[in-house]
Amino acid sequence: MPPFEIDDLDRQILEALHENARISYTDLGKMIGISRVAVQSRINALIEGGVIERFTVVINPAKVGIQVSAFFNVDIEPQHLDQVAKELAEEPAVTSLYHMTGPSTLHMHGIFQSNQELQKFLLDKLYAMPGISRVDCQMLLKRYKSRMGMKL
Repeated sequence: MPPFEIDDLDRQILEALHENARISYTDLGKMIGISRVAVQSRINALIEGGVIERFTVVINPAKVGIQVSAFFNVDIEPQHLDQVAKELAEEPAVTSLYHMTGPSTLHMHGIFQSNQELQKFLLDKLYAMPGISRVDCQMLLKRYKSRMGMKL
């Protein structure tokens, strides 16, 4: 399937939605110089074309008691990769999970209420899973930049 053709107006719409996905079609139309109906039509086309996957909310973890953010590199025996990835994808603490090239098979991010919760995840979940040969865990100290999704 060829890539979806995006023009300058689509780029402006995507940029505005990236900054504020709750902006009204009317306000967005005024901002970029097209009608509300044209904005709605273009957004619908971007959704149907798979360019916009979903609209979501970004929660500040610290404000809801999430104190620990950690990144994991997990080496897995190839025959266990799909099953391990499927199980980890179901874990509420896991926020992202990627199959990577290089020395690690899976790269993962997780958030936890405390160091004790992180330790329980490591001991009871990761270390107990068949096929995992190595786990490298790095805790986040300070976030300088975090962006959900991509910008064009």
